[in-house]
Amino acid sequence: MDSQSLLQEAERFVVHFFATRVSPSFLFHNIDHTQEVARAATLLADYYLLPEEDRQILLLAAWFHDTGYSSGNARWHETVSKEIATDFLQQHQVEPAVIEKVGNCIMATQWPQCPTNLTEQILCDADLFHLGTDQFDEKNKLLRKELNTLFDKKLGKKEWRQRNIQFLQQHRYFTDYARKNLQPIKQQHLQELLAKEDDPQEGMPVQANKILPVKPAETVAPDNEGKTNEGKAKQEKMKADRTERGIATMFRIMSENHVNLSQMADSKANIMISVNTIVMSIMVSVLLGKLQFYPEYIVPTIILLLVCLSAIVYAILATRPNITKGTFTEEDIKNKKVNLLFFGNFYNMSLPEYDWAMKEMMNDRDYLNSSMVKDIYFLGVVLARKYKYLRISYNIFMFGLILAILAFAIAFLFSEQNVQTS
Repeated sequence: MDSQSLLQEAERFVVHFFATRVSPSFLFHNIDHTQEVARAATLLADYYLLPEEDRQILLLAAWFHDTGYSSGNARWHETVSKEIATDFLQQHQVEPAVIEKVGNCIMATQWPQCPTNLTEQILCDADLFHLGTDQFDEKNKLLRKELNTLFDKKLGKKEWRQRNIQFLQQHRYFTDYARKNLQPIKQQHLQELLAKEDDPQEGMPVQANKILPVKPAETVAPDNEGKTNEGKAKQEKMKADRTERGIATMFRIMSENHVNLSQMADSKANIMISVNTIVMSIMVSVLLGKLQFYPEYIVPTIILLLVCLSAIVYAILATRPNITKGTFTEEDIKNKKVNLLFFGNFYNMSLPEYDWAMKEMMNDRDYLNSSMVKDIYFLGVVLARKYKYLRISYNIFMFGLILAILAFAIAFLFSEQNVQTS
């Protein structure tokens, strides 16, 4: 089944599934929400020009990501959704690798969201797309009604507002598109909720898309001045917390990207080593024994052997690890010279020495951030070396193979001419 037909079949299945298997009590997590997520995922997929396979994985995950609410329990619904998607895809004979990626994409939406690649990031942003749109208030009311209906509990406005403030403060968008187009509007919604929270007349309406004016310092009454300062302190703390989370997420994503690229490089090097080793084995076992009868093929054979050997050498250089001394001194720690996040800098140290050094680093934020920056930098340096040698290896194999084939062709034509003249 082609990709488009599979997506159409998945859409029909999910629409029928929500109509027959999911309780009408889910006023927010219903088929309307799923369709909106699918549309948002399509928008982001078009924006990022996703390859066809990744686009298929994204949209399948978008359709199935909330089918787990059929269990009647919002908690762990992602796991149930993954199982439903897996059963559907297995029935349609989809490749196991694709099924696994769809499942991972669904699980990435579990709170707190932890996407590991662009496809998962897009689905996470599409799932909470409404936070950065004018539909926020409408969707928020539906979600509140859903919770009140399911748990038979009346959530007051103040409690619900505090929950929303906490959620919006903790949430972050992952894609550049969402950060540029949705984050500013989401921030407006947060500011409006904070303004209502700080307002002594609770529930007083706040005009949309408008920042509340702050009175000059000399006109603020003593009681209000304390509240104003407290509000500023809260906002400063929120800003600092968002910055810390943003920095931590940036380091995590960059490290994961570097590790993934390193694994790709090792995989490519392994391919080169395997292919060229097989070619050399065949040549040694089959061709070399017959060169005495076909001396005109000696030069082409030597060329091909040198090509394969050179490609293998550079592929091995791309994956060969460097050995460091694995020690550091107390002075290195105090001067913040050593990166304790890389095993090569401490593997020869004792556990108490390493434990002391790590605590020193963790107690110094600048040293910790500097170590993470160094770790990412040196990962990048290693990656550059790997891909440099890999490129040389692939170039040698590509151009050398062409040269060897031409040499064999010339030798063959030359031998044919000699047979005809004789």
